[in-house]
Amino acid sequence: MGIEIERKFLVTSDDWRAAAHAVIPMAQGYINDMAAMDSGAQKASVRVRIQGEAAYLNIKSRELGHTRQEFDYPVPVDEARELLALCVGGLVDKRRHLVRHGGLLWEVDEFLGDNAGLVVAEVELESADQSFEKPDWAGAEVTDEARYYNLALASHPYSQWSAAERA
Repeated sequence: MGIEIERKFLVTSDDWRAAAHAVIPMAQGYINDMAAMDSGAQKASVRVRIQGEAAYLNIKSRELGHTRQEFDYPVPVDEARELLALCVGGLVDKRRHLVRHGGLLWEVDEFLGDNAGLVVAEVELESADQSFEKPDWAGAEVTDEARYYNLALASHPYSQWSAAERA
């Protein structure tokens, strides 16, 4: 079993761009939706992702917060395209920029399409209590806010958020 320990932050400026050393285009969709998770009908999200020239099927437990079970399986890209056509909700398109800061790899997701305007940074940790240096461009922590999860963005994209949801 894989465990993901991840913290998520809103990005407040473009200062990270100069330090980005790679960019990976991503398109992803979900076999289930946020309503199935919220109702308790399903206990895990099932994601199909094409990233660059590779594709994966990912299963992630439904816990809110920084620690979740995660399983990732490679799949052929042509099959991933077929699976994306079966997904519910919209597709999440983004560019993931890799940035090293404070000895850790940060992933800065710049969303496109219906989620354009949203930029979120994530850092994966070895343990839940691991200390880390937060970059100046990383603002408010949104780890525990479900609306920033990609599963939620597929069902209720950033372009449809109210002013209160964006605050």
